Parts: sequence; C-alpha cells; structure tokens
Amino acid sequence: MYKLVIFLFILVNYSWASLIGANYNQRDMQILEDLQIKSSFITDYKLQKTYNNLLRKHNQNNYVRKLSDASLFVPKIKKILREEEIPSVFLYMAMAESDFTIDAKSNVKATGIWQFMSETGKHFDLNINLYVDERMDLVKSTKAATQYLKYLHKRFDKWYLAALAYNCGEGRVIEAITRATIDKYVEENPKEKNSSKIQEFRHTIYSYQRGREPFYKLNRVYKKIRKWDVSLDIDDFLRVQKNITRQYIPSESRMYIRKIIALGMMNNQSFITENDNAHLLNIGATSSVATIPVKGGLHLKSISNAVGIDYKEIKNLNKHLKLQIVPPYEKTYDIYIPYSRLARYQANKNLIKDSKYLVYIVKRGDSLHRIGNKYNISYKIIKDFNKLNTNVLSLKQKLIIPISSNKSNSSSIKLAKANTKTTLIYKVKNGDTLYSIARKYNIDLKKLMSDNELKSNFINIGDKIVIKK
Repeated sequence: MYKLVIFLFILVNYSWASLIGANYNQRDMQILEDLQIKSSFITDYKLQKTYNNLLRKHNQNNYVRKLSDASLFVPKIKKILREEEIPSVFLYMAMAESDFTIDAKSNVKATGIWQFMSETGKHFDLNINLYVDERMDLVKSTKAATQYLKYLHKRFDKWYLAALAYNCGEGRVIEAITRATIDKYVEENPKEKNSSKIQEFRHTIYSYQRGREPFYKLNRVYKKIRKWDVSLDIDDFLRVQKNITRQYIPSESRMYIRKIIALGMMNNQSFITENDNAHLLNIGATSSVATIPVKGGLHLKSISNAVGIDYKEIKNLNKHLKLQIVPPYEKTYDIYIPYSRLARYQANKNLIKDSKYLVYIVKRGDSLHRIGNKYNISYKIIKDFNKLNTNVLSLKQKLIIPISSNKSNSSSIKLAKANTKTTLIYKVKNGDTLYSIARKYNIDLKKLMSDNELKSNFINIGDKIVIKK
C-alpha cells in the first residue's frame, strides 16, 4: 500500500511536470524576465490554471477577436511602449484592464484603455472637462500610463511590482513590502520575533490598517525595512497566509498579474503563430494611426465630410471628444485618423469649412429662442443640429451651438473656457499649512477644505491635496 501511494505521488508530479513543460517555451520565459520575475514562477499552479483556462476554445476565439478589433490601436500602443522603454508585455496589461476598449468604464468610474481614475488621470496631465476626457485619448492616455509605470518602477525597482501597484495602489504595495519583509526577517531571525523594534513596526502597520495612523508613518517604517538584507520575490507577495483576513496583496491583484503573464503567453501559442491568425503577430510593424492638428471648435463631421473619411471611423478613434467637438478654447488640437487616410486628408484639408461649435449648458429661464438670440443664430438651426423633437429644454441639458466664423469671437471662447475646470494635485511639503496652500493658489480656505472633505486644518507631509480652480 505504501509503495502504491509513493508510485501515485510520483505519477501525479510527473504528469504535472509534463503539463508544465508542454505549455511554455522560451518566449514565455522572456515574459517573466521582462517583468523581473524568477523563471521558476512558470510552474506556479494558479498561473498555469489561469493560462489553461485561457486556452479553452471559446477563450482563444475571444482573444483573437479582441486583438483583431484593436488592430488600429495596438500598433500605436506598441510604438509608445517601445519609445518609453517599457517592456512590451505591458501591452497585455491594457488587455487585462480593458480588453483594448478605448471607452471602457468600470463600476468605480475608471475609464479608458488604461482604466485611469479621474484624479490619477489629472495628475498625469489628462484633461477631463465638458469637451474632452483624455483618459479615452489613445495616445495621451498611453503616454500617461507609461509615465505612471516608470514612476512605480523607479519606486519599487521591479516591473511586476509596478504592475501590481498600478492595479491595487502604491500604498498597498508599500504595505505589502513592509509586512512581507518583517515576516521573512523574523523567519530568518526567530530570536527577533518579540524584539521592541519588530513589535513597534507591527503596531504601526496594525494601526495604519485600521485608520488610526496616517500613511506617512507606515512609509517611515517602509523606508527603514528597505535597508534590511531581506530578499523577496513574487511568491512572497502572492502567497495566501492562513487565518489572515488582509493578505499582502488583494486577491483581485494576485489574479491580475497572473492574467497579464498568461495573456502574453497566449500570443506564443500555435493558434496565433500559425494559419489564419499569424498576421496578428505583425500588428505594430507599421503605423496605423496618424495624428493631425486641427483648429479648435471644429466638429468631427465637418472634418469627415470635407476630406472624405467615414464619420464612424474618425469618431471611433476620437472618443475622448465627448460631443465630437474639438475644444473651442484651443487654437489647435490633435485628433486621430487612420494612417491609410492621411494622404487623402493632406490633399483635402483646405476644404474644411471654418465652422465653429461650442457646448451650451441650459440654465433656468433659457429657451431655444433666447439661446439663438444670444449667439445670433436661428433657434431652428440649434433644434435641427441637436435633433430635438420639441422646443422644451431641460435644466443642465447640453446643446451644441454652431457659430459662424465671424461670430466665433472672444465671448464665445470665454464661455467655452468657463465650462472647464483646472484641477491640480498638490503634495504637502514640510512647513505647509492649509492656509499657506490656499493662499498660494488664491483659493478660499473653506472651499479647499470642502473640495478635500477635510474636517480640520490638520495635514501631514506627503498628503495629496486636490486644488480645484
């Protein structure tokens, strides 16, 4: 009986080893190397489970469809990743985040291919206002994502940690590194388990987790333990501890990093490299999207009609233009067209009529007649352009107003600018007070506290203060 158990144990392990060996190749190992993950992680059970699930026929078909649907976007993303010296595997982070859906929105309001939250997007200079949401701008959002990833890599020194921090937050990864380092240090030095230093550090972590201590105190511990001679790898962060409610890394993020790796490995499989799908490997070999500067205030329809580009085609590449209007407060603004249409655009761009458009938000007491008189335009034109079936307007309704070239004066542009808000993120430095920050940005102190939901004037070094002007 004992010999039978041993035989079965060896057989199971041999079968598992054979399964692993059959499911990866040298290009898969390169994915791990690019993420700075040790090669032995290829045998991670949950990674293989994720990978094998993706290899099911319906998931293969979905994978091919997503790559094919994104054939215009992928080359541009690859090019930017290359230029910014970001490992190419991060293409699959975009796939994991949004399935390459340029206007994807999550239930927590993260938006775009790279799923930026509003404040994070603004921090990386993505404009979000009445006219644009640049989280859905293919080029600008990808460049913002690369800047964020480079910042995270500089902070954590590992690309896989940068990917985890992108998903679950910089603070959570700092907490994870701090906890994992202390736990491993105690494992290697059991006599230190009850030392005052270890107890003090663990108390700070415990208090931070329960909201009793500010982040800067956790960060202070983090900076100290980073100097210790303790080596951690991905297994240390992803392992599930028994009887622990708050794991080092949230389950969603543990699944997320494995999914990125598995999606990258999928691209090396025979269903991609052979037969009808082989062309997908060459996505990114040539330019696919051209960037063109156009005058502010133009409608995409005007550009589409003048240069003979399908309106739906140009609209799908410019979903960051919320109402298909180029921001009227900009002298010129970049939009995107298929590279294959660039020659046609260059030949016909002078045919674009210098018609301007802006967005008007209906206020109390407004009527189509009153708005028409304000902009010296027939109310019927406004009604027709906005496809209104009635003259009745709703409060805060958005109307597109066509403005003739001789009427697109400074007052119109001022209205457009008034509908945008500048938001900055200020990081509290030594010596700062809420009063000094409010004075620096010429903002009322009560407004600053309200915008940041602060109940007192107390702030800490490293806190991020939202500045809305």
